[in-house]
Amino acid sequence: MGVLNREDFITAYASNDDGFPTDSSNLQEETEEAIRRVFFPYTKESPMPKPIPSIELRKLRHVKYMLEGINGLASYWTALDASKPWLCYWIVHGLDLLGYKIPDALAQRAISTIRNMQSATGGFAGGPGQDAHLAPTYAAVNVLAIIGTKEAYDVIDRTTLLQFLLRVKQPDGSFKMMVGGEIDVRGSYCALAAATISNIRTPELEDRAAEFIGRCQTYEGGLGGYPGVEAHGGYAFCGLAALELLGRTDVLDLDTLVKWSASRQMSLEGGFQGRTNKLVDGCYSFWMGGVFPIIGKMLEELRQDNSTLDFVYDRDALQEYLLVACQSKTGGLRDKPSKSVDYYHTCYCLSGMSLSQHQMSFRHDLRDIAPGALSCLLWTEDFDQLRVVGSPANVLETTHPVLNIRMDKVRKAFVYFYGKAAEDVIEEVDIEVVRS
Repeated sequence: MGVLNREDFITAYASNDDGFPTDSSNLQEETEEAIRRVFFPYTKESPMPKPIPSIELRKLRHVKYMLEGINGLASYWTALDASKPWLCYWIVHGLDLLGYKIPDALAQRAISTIRNMQSATGGFAGGPGQDAHLAPTYAAVNVLAIIGTKEAYDVIDRTTLLQFLLRVKQPDGSFKMMVGGEIDVRGSYCALAAATISNIRTPELEDRAAEFIGRCQTYEGGLGGYPGVEAHGGYAFCGLAALELLGRTDVLDLDTLVKWSASRQMSLEGGFQGRTNKLVDGCYSFWMGGVFPIIGKMLEELRQDNSTLDFVYDRDALQEYLLVACQSKTGGLRDKPSKSVDYYHTCYCLSGMSLSQHQMSFRHDLRDIAPGALSCLLWTEDFDQLRVVGSPANVLETTHPVLNIRMDKVRKAFVYFYGKAAEDVIEEVDIEVVRS
């Protein structure tokens, strides 16, 4: 449906403070006004509306912006000195989604960078000489999977990685982010995603993990970082994706999860907020947009047939927000018009846009041939449901809805780490796709 082509004026979708303004409602009004200004040229309120098909994803400028980041960062980026694998992942994954072929020299630099972050006792750190941490471990494994060469895969010391994951695993099923660190549901996702890609999942690693995540669901329906805290978009994706990897989404209340998730899409802006009563933010196009393919799978399972469901949110509206409100003219994407671009938002805006363009479904009929981690290979795209706002050239590469690296890179990594078992699943999936 979208926001820009609605019959009513866009002001009809503004928030209402019921005559009791607060700091939060004032910020919401300011944000909506900024969004209205950038949307105005494309709406019927404009004297000469610009056609929506003319909206362009500035791919070359975004590529240029990210390549400049690889060549050197401004001094204020030192605040992320403990997040170097993340910076590498945000940039490399963003380039990958844009269809930019990563040159061999850049791939070698990425491999060298990530190798230097690996701890001798297992896992990856945020920088050389730092302690291993689950967040950069997830980012590092993803970078190596995106590069997708034997040299890259072999950087991962799978024996010590499993040892590290088991050291941070807790008796209640949760994970500490690092030895002696905090516990939250991000750890569950980062640990299980890294273990899934590298084929080191064990019963001990998975024990009680689903039950802990289930306790993170709040009365609203979303998931918080820890049992008893507020539901949040980032934690909701991490918890739901971890449960999907475990094959245990059944521990959640689906009705309240759907209601809370769908309610996070803003009616005027078209983008997502991360929490109730908060502002829209471009990064939640993935953190919130990413829950819907998994929710779709859960709903399909209830229907007990092979038909697929369309998205539970407005795909056009999200793409309009990202294309019109989040793009910088000089490259990079941002939280909202009042903010500056950065690599984090560029990565997750593109990831969310990819998921909103490509409708992903799960091959329930093939579950018997892909037990456990191999079920990641059963996600396929419904090509007849491709939806691209603006220029047809805006289409991005397809990202995996659970692991958030390109679908073809997931397949390649699984073939390397799982061997013939993965090859057999992929062959069967491709045969069934052709038949359907």
